[in-house]
Amino acid sequence: MGKMLNPAHPGECLRESVRATGWTVTEAARRLGLSRVITSRLLNGQARLTAATALAIERLDWGDAEYWMRLQANHDLARERRKQGA
Repeated sequence: MGKMLNPAHPGECLRESVRATGWTVTEAARRLGLSRVITSRLLNGQARLTAATALAIERLDWGDAEYWMRLQANHDLARERRKQGA
């Protein structure tokens, strides 16, 4: 199976869901149970998606938590592969 060289950060995918609802970052943060700063960092690919956040996303019916955690794991693994030159 081929390796993804540059999979999207889960925050990029989450950002699309937030945009589709018309929510502000502040509203998304409230619904996810996060601070506005952390939500903004997540949506901009600057913070990792945690298991707690994946469960909050699942409660919004935006996919199951396992899916979101796989996105984060794929992103992390590809980043480490690039870092190690593999």
